[in-house]
Amino acid sequence: MEPIKLQTLTESECKKWQENQPKTVINWLQSAGFTGASGQVLMIPGENSVLQTVLCGAGPRRQLWTLGGVSARLGPGRYQLDEDWDDPMIRQMALGFRLGQYRFDRYKKVPDQQVELVIPKPWREEIDQLTAATTLVRDLVNTPAEHMGPAALTEAAGVLVNEHAPSATLNEVVGEQLLAQNFPAIHVVGRAADQAPRLIEMRWSPPQDQHDDKAVAKDLPVIALVGKGVCFDSGGLNMKGASGMSLMKKDMGGAAHVLGLAQLIMQSALPVRLVVLISAVENAVSGNAYRPGDVIATRKGTSVEIGNTDAEGRLVLSDALTYACEMSADLVVDFATLTGAARVALGPDVPPFFTNQQAVAEDLMLASEAVDDPLWQLPLHQPYRQMLGSNIADFNNVGGSGFAGCITAALFLEHFVTKSTPWVHIDTYAWNQGDRPGRPKGGEALGLRAVFEWLKGRYA
Repeated sequence: MEPIKLQTLTESECKKWQENQPKTVINWLQSAGFTGASGQVLMIPGENSVLQTVLCGAGPRRQLWTLGGVSARLGPGRYQLDEDWDDPMIRQMALGFRLGQYRFDRYKKVPDQQVELVIPKPWREEIDQLTAATTLVRDLVNTPAEHMGPAALTEAAGVLVNEHAPSATLNEVVGEQLLAQNFPAIHVVGRAADQAPRLIEMRWSPPQDQHDDKAVAKDLPVIALVGKGVCFDSGGLNMKGASGMSLMKKDMGGAAHVLGLAQLIMQSALPVRLVVLISAVENAVSGNAYRPGDVIATRKGTSVEIGNTDAEGRLVLSDALTYACEMSADLVVDFATLTGAARVALGPDVPPFFTNQQAVAEDLMLASEAVDDPLWQLPLHQPYRQMLGSNIADFNNVGGSGFAGCITAALFLEHFVTKSTPWVHIDTYAWNQGDRPGRPKGGEALGLRAVFEWLKGRYA
């Protein structure tokens, strides 16, 4: 049976479309009040009252989420966009449709929609991969800390490695090994938890066929993806209140993002050598928890006075960023659910990013716009470094005031990045506050598609 047609109409296109329709269809539209407004869906029956076409309102213009809520309003069956697939926006809408079918069903049975969007073969793989990467991020973030602790993050990385072996490998440095191998900040933040802290390291290079020279692979650029993997953040001894702790299972959202991005890079065989570093800890409270006023060591040799144990993400990232730069990485990108100040500045949907190279910022912004995955550059305003001053250590981990919280956090991280290394820091929220078309309440990939689009332009 042929797929049922899905056709999108903007408000301005709706009247013109009716001019070429039979009177019965025109009467059907008018009686239903269909005007092409955003979110409208209208079933058009054909001969013998069999469903022939579904009209979907696009509002003023088509965009990624135009079809995000449509699947839930369709009956079981196969559907096909009646559009020109050479148009990138049509592929964006198809992705939005697929993302709208996401359900987190680990703990609660969710009825199968039995709705399939038929995607032409030239575009199917791309949309499947973007859907799978977003699903991975959402699933990891939605999983409670009981089942998504540091060890489970290692298992999630292991699944990717197994899918891409032998080109991918996995290693982890756990517990007291962190001290022996000079990752002291990761250790100190996570030592109070039942599950030992760890640095998860995944490496991958594109598969080499028999005609390839292995020396060629060594010449490929090295991309290091660094993720904050705080699997639950109680705030430590500067403990959060109940409301502040309610979403802290998502504090490993940065780790989820780098795993999703790594999956995209490996599936597309991007010509790079990939290193993924995840600082996986739980910021817990016990007799050996680190304290406000302590001075801790870092891999770089910088001493840090602890002004607040709830600013732990920048500490665990510091060791991983230092390690990434020791590899002479050609590019370092970190994702982290780092600061509430970022949400105050730009809200939950637009992650701020920081970079030490303006050309990188401009290219990343263009990629963000191209795939409708918003990011916004904020400045690494160097005079604000003085806010991180300490009388007894090289740095304090928090500023002395409530001002510029996401900027001072980024400046703290910048210290651990070699000046000559291109670096991007993304302060993502990794969460949808409520249900919207294509974006159910819960874990979300924010900035993932933008960074992947930028990397494809930079390296592919």
